[in-house]
Amino acid sequence: MSDGPYEGPVLQPLHPGDPVQVAGYRLAARLGSGGMGVVYLAHSPAGQPLALKVIRPDYAEDPAFLQRFAHEVAAARRVHGVYTVPVVAGSTTGPQPWLATAYVAAPSLQRMLRAHGPLPPHACLLLTAGIAEALQSIHEAGIVHRDLKPGNVLLAADGPKVIDFGIARAADGTTLTRTGEGPGTPGFMAPEQFLGSAVTPAADVFSLGVLAHVAATGRHPFGDGNSHVLHYRMIHEAPDLADCPPALRDLVAACLAKDPAHRPAPAEVIAHCARAAGPGGLSRGEDWLSRGLATELDLAAAAQRQPHPPLPTAASTAAPDPASAPAPAPAPAPVPAPAPVPAPVWSVPVLSAPMVPVPVVSAPVAAPAAAPQDAAPRDAVPSPMPPPAGRVVVAPAGKPVSTPALASAVIFALLVLGGTVVGLVSLMSR
Repeated sequence: MSDGPYEGPVLQPLHPGDPVQVAGYRLAARLGSGGMGVVYLAHSPAGQPLALKVIRPDYAEDPAFLQRFAHEVAAARRVHGVYTVPVVAGSTTGPQPWLATAYVAAPSLQRMLRAHGPLPPHACLLLTAGIAEALQSIHEAGIVHRDLKPGNVLLAADGPKVIDFGIARAADGTTLTRTGEGPGTPGFMAPEQFLGSAVTPAADVFSLGVLAHVAATGRHPFGDGNSHVLHYRMIHEAPDLADCPPALRDLVAACLAKDPAHRPAPAEVIAHCARAAGPGGLSRGEDWLSRGLATELDLAAAAQRQPHPPLPTAASTAAPDPASAPAPAPAPAPVPAPAPVPAPVWSVPVLSAPMVPVPVVSAPVAAPAAAPQDAAPRDAVPSPMPPPAGRVVVAPAGKPVSTPALASAVIFALLVLGGTVVGLVSLMSR
């Protein structure tokens, strides 16, 4: 899946070389791309939305890959968990292997972390426990995820959803893997994965430990650097958990044990999270991350839950036909002030109202050359505000004067002028 920052819609237009349908599923947009292929938003003949991954041609030409891919797809279809996204269809034959899963209109954990920063401790406990339960379902089907990372966890209103489980195994051992595009993501793989040792479900627990620390702190437990630097630290050094919340620190340390045998099982991870959560336990609702989550998730879901075709094309962005265009309003209405910007999902809002320019209550001055990014639109009309006490409001230049006021001013000027003329005549007659 695409792991770019969460900045509104994540649907992308189809590229010129993209197929328009695969095995009867109509492709509507791109959801992202990765090392193994491209993920599309697709629709079944009955209109059901799906996330459909089309495997890259160079993988599809490898018989060993196709054999492993068929095995992994069959295993993935046996996974049925509350916190997993089910695989619903797939094909491992022909020139274009593909895999379809249920479509979840929700942002990834990585997008939300980039947009809003770390989660609060209680939300991290709920997140970690939910992912651990997903790993239970995956491992019971005989699968090791191998690529658990924030980009493969979706944040739905009813909890985290783990995606792309087991598919990385199909790439293991191919020529592409040996040239540096192996399964897993540097920084989230367990040491045994990049050392070429046997990979067991404990590798996913290590990845969960890294993920939980990143979600809680916004920082990798082994620091920054390229994959070689991170791999060296992960093998030879202890993780830096100084800023990890106390409720998670011991659990993360156990998950990051060098020896896979010393890592907790997913059931033990869930039990730890339940104890650390306190009397309220791990109950969750639609605001399971924090106050304001429902609004944030609604925005993210709306950005992805577009009608098909979901994105405008060159033809659809042309000027509308005047005959079909709505009739204009009799008079332009004032532009309303911008709607309040939703507060960050896991932080306390600083302001309860949007920032709008304060009307000038003295002589008008020239407008600045550019407005700040969070200011109201240039053509917006701010709501009138009463002047502060003791200030005199000076009408801006160019404001029309009412007719009665104008007539009074003219009469007054004539009277003054008449009095002046009479005075001059009287003076000259002396």
